[in-house]
Amino acid sequence: MITPAFDITQDSDVLIITIRVPYARASEFDIYIDGDDFKFYAKPYFLRLTLPGRIVEDGRQKATYNADDGIFTIQVPKETPGQHFEGLNLLTSLLAPKGARTCKPLIEEIGSSNEAPEDDEEDLDWQIEQTPYEELSSEAFHSDCSYGFGNLRVGVFGRLQEELNDVIDLRDPDVTPAPERTQRRLEAEKAKFDPDHYLADLFEDDAIQKLLKYKPWWVEAQKGECGESANSEDTRVIFTEKEKEQLRKFTNKSYLLDKKAEPPVYLSLIDLLLAYCYEVRVTEGERNVESAWNIMKLSGTLSWFENYRSVKDVLVSFGRRVLCYPLHRSFCLVMKAIKDTCALLHIGKAAILKCLLDIHAIFQENDSAYILNDLYITDYCIWIQKVKSKKVAGLLGCLQATTISKADLALELEELEEAATLVQEEEKLLEASDDVPRQPAALITSEASSSSDSSETEYTSSDEEDESRSEEMGLQDPSETLQGKAAATPLIQVVENTESHQDAAAEAESHPVLTSVPVQAPMSTEEKVQEAITYQESSIRQRHTVTPDESQDCTPCTDLKHPTAELLEVAPSMMNRLHIVEVPTEEEADDKLLSMG
Repeated sequence: MITPAFDITQDSDVLIITIRVPYARASEFDIYIDGDDFKFYAKPYFLRLTLPGRIVEDGRQKATYNADDGIFTIQVPKETPGQHFEGLNLLTSLLAPKGARTCKPLIEEIGSSNEAPEDDEEDLDWQIEQTPYEELSSEAFHSDCSYGFGNLRVGVFGRLQEELNDVIDLRDPDVTPAPERTQRRLEAEKAKFDPDHYLADLFEDDAIQKLLKYKPWWVEAQKGECGESANSEDTRVIFTEKEKEQLRKFTNKSYLLDKKAEPPVYLSLIDLLLAYCYEVRVTEGERNVESAWNIMKLSGTLSWFENYRSVKDVLVSFGRRVLCYPLHRSFCLVMKAIKDTCALLHIGKAAILKCLLDIHAIFQENDSAYILNDLYITDYCIWIQKVKSKKVAGLLGCLQATTISKADLALELEELEEAATLVQEEEKLLEASDDVPRQPAALITSEASSSSDSSETEYTSSDEEDESRSEEMGLQDPSETLQGKAAATPLIQVVENTESHQDAAAEAESHPVLTSVPVQAPMSTEEKVQEAITYQESSIRQRHTVTPDESQDCTPCTDLKHPTAELLEVAPSMMNRLHIVEVPTEEEADDKLLSMG
């Protein structure tokens, strides 16, 4: 609590207590009168006085408040009319708590009795210590540390900082110049930015799309201006009775702003309207307990006492704060708020005033944000009524001519979106690969079987053509007959030419080296093995049954002793037969001729 500056005078019947409480929440204050105790409370100020005489609350007491000076004047009747109170100018003694403070001895007496002695409890003294307030002059503060409307305030937060930490983000505004405020604001926004939150609102934007379709009251007011005269602004903006009452409470005063202070006032107005338009859209016109916080946080003017230099600085600051602080963080909402602000400026001063009055009412209902009404909003409500419409139109033209992009916000949004899009595409590819239907095993077996049948049919027809050509050629060369007969057997045969080495080489070049002949698929494995054994025996008998002339030129295949030729048994798992014709080397052919000679 803050002890306010005060003064006390008297006449024969009443005490007159003057209390200065600048930027207090004057709409809610309490006064307590009991004997020689007087207490006053208006957040964040508290005053307790112990008077030299008794006062009474009998209905004659009254209080007035001067909003311009922030001064309460309270008249309290004396219990005994005509009594003179001594020492009213001794302010320190009046602030002293009532009664003397004592301290118990720090010695505990231990008695022989087991019964605990009764404690002589004293009433706890809940009265806080108070010190008289000494107001500092404006010369004690640096000129670059001013703030408020038109930078006309300074020294306000000298004693209010601890009470208003949840209102503004800037610490020690009375000693922080404007350039340092901007630097601190940018650093705080960068630290607050959450890429995950931003990307979540970017890709899961159902709620945001709904908010973008909302139509606030100024959209309808802007549509209603078609076909009406230029002086019909009052007919398109209607003030409620509560707003009219608030307008009557404002003090009529003029603001003399120099050329250096006037541009920041207009730029801060845009900043306030942007924050208000965002708040109205995300709440769909229904204010809630977070409305004051949203407006304070989104406005750099209110949260950092920022002095903007251009319209683009205002838009960039607003865009960054939208993507860092509120629940819905979307660049689309930033652009929509800019469009809404243009609509308000297009309607005119009445629409702007209605928005400022709504902000004033929101802050007045908040426990801490009310001070921003005294620093900014109240002055804006009075000032905007006297601004020329030509300047408002010029402000609208500047706002419409200024554009921002995601790159201007310096939050690496485009890089984040590109990386997130790549990750999303990879996830979709993985999901697609997992969703490919798998063929049943029976279907795969059926397809493989049909493919095998077609292959066997081709190779069988090719084998029959080879056998027919061998029969036409006759038995002129036993090796040819052997090759033709063995084409359908599962055995590895060696072809030998007994006439000469040259004929053997020519014979090897004229015949294929490797031939694979599959067996018909419908036959079972046992049937295939039995057929192979039967075919082998008949082939061997046929090779042993030759004419006398042929016996001189031909040696049965079973008598050949080739080092690499051997008989292979047919495995039950074999689906196809393999016929390999191996051509002997020159040395092997010579050895055969010598052994036969």
